[in-house]
Amino acid sequence: MGNSGAKWESTPKGLMLLGEYEHTIDDKNRLTLPAKFRRAFVDGILLTRGMDGCLNAYTPSEWARTVTDKLAALDPLSQEARRMRRFFYSGASEAELDRQGRVMIPGALLEYAKLGREVVVAGVHDHLEIWDRTAWRTELAEVEGGAESAAERLAQRN
Repeated sequence: MGNSGAKWESTPKGLMLLGEYEHTIDDKNRLTLPAKFRRAFVDGILLTRGMDGCLNAYTPSEWARTVTDKLAALDPLSQEARRMRRFFYSGASEAELDRQGRVMIPGALLEYAKLGREVVVAGVHDHLEIWDRTAWRTELAEVEGGAESAAERLAQRN
């Protein structure tokens, strides 16, 4: 598989992260980011739990826009809002890429996403998703099988 349709480009609204890459996590829990994605993370990387059993990786600016701003808008008296904040913030880890473009993934995040040695790094517009390779293949089969019906349902909402 390697990569498929992957590239990144600057857009007026920021960075677009696209494509999927198969990589491995080394014995020190370091993941080498695909070369196409490294420039996006020169200012740092924030790793956190993803919604579907994967990890999400954000640039600092996308973290602020996508996570912090949206969670700040939630009612702090709401139990669901507090739970969402706990989900994202307690599992988050700030890091820098080393000279080889690697990031160390904390053990708690490896455990959450059930990441083994073989992973897939997928660009999902404004962030990366890091999946166990087997879990990614399962997710991708479900996505591909249901994309048309999901598109129809979403189109009916507009």
